[in-house]
Amino acid sequence: MIIKAPSRIHMSLIDLNGSYRRVDGGIGLALADPQFVLEVEQTESGITLDFLDSVTDEEAIEECKEKIPDAAQKTIEHFNIDSGFHFIVHQTYPPHSGFGSGTQIAVSTAHLITETMGIEVESRELSTIVGRGGTSGIGTYTHDLGGFILDGGHSKEEKPLFLPSGASKAKPATLIARYDFPEEWKILIAIPEIEKHMEGDDEVDVFQTYCPIPKEEVEQVSHLILMNLVPFMLEKDIKNFGWAISELQKVGFNKLEHSLDASYLPTMQAIEKLGAYGVGISSFGPVLYTIFDESNEEIVEKTKELLGDKGTVFVTKAQNHGFTIEK
Repeated sequence: MIIKAPSRIHMSLIDLNGSYRRVDGGIGLALADPQFVLEVEQTESGITLDFLDSVTDEEAIEECKEKIPDAAQKTIEHFNIDSGFHFIVHQTYPPHSGFGSGTQIAVSTAHLITETMGIEVESRELSTIVGRGGTSGIGTYTHDLGGFILDGGHSKEEKPLFLPSGASKAKPATLIARYDFPEEWKILIAIPEIEKHMEGDDEVDVFQTYCPIPKEEVEQVSHLILMNLVPFMLEKDIKNFGWAISELQKVGFNKLEHSLDASYLPTMQAIEKLGAYGVGISSFGPVLYTIFDESNEEIVEKTKELLGDKGTVFVTKAQNHGFTIEK
């Protein structure tokens, strides 16, 4: 049995102030490429793991070695399963890059086990079981539903502290809305080379040191999403949708990210000058993205020339459905 799960871009957290009795919330989008592809074979006992020869990224391999056995063990214990499983990683992508690999690896592992055992369970419950989605619901819902996701975060009663997903024990955020993303819009991904990824304790320190974010900025983020980004997407107004993406970089948590690491801003500004409608950062980066159509498709080659051999540039599109399983 093989599961194929989309990656995602996380476009913005919404409320890291908490004055309105909720925290977190976010928007994001499922991507058709790259994909996480994992196979499972039922065995008598134990959890084992192999990789196809085509999987060569050492960081990705190490993340799989950590997260697949952990998620499998948690799932086996939760459902009291008396069986073993052998996993084979067919395809993955770099961790701590902005694609959301951690959630896809963990939830995909749990999904394969429950599907193998004939257990029907929703992705939100599986995320809780394997300890994902404690800040953002984007990874959980893009896994399950694909498309553009808007989640409503958590009540302050459930989650009183500001923490990243990896350090939070809260359940995955409440889903507010899910929309198909325009099929004719393409997505340019640009990944500049960097020396260090934001992860682990560094992420925790950011949340605990710099939150709460000013209330007026949280209000601006909310307005940009509700009254600009989402309606422009539904109206298929790509230029104004891109404008809203760029405006979201100037306020709230995205603004904080750029203030802590301004190294991405020159690249983002340069891509905009090349004719992009707007440029955003996914999570803490290094993944940068812009949406384009046939009227400005020259942005692809121009961005490749801009980054040269100091980064990766490729074209993908949104995936308007969630994971698939082949038996």
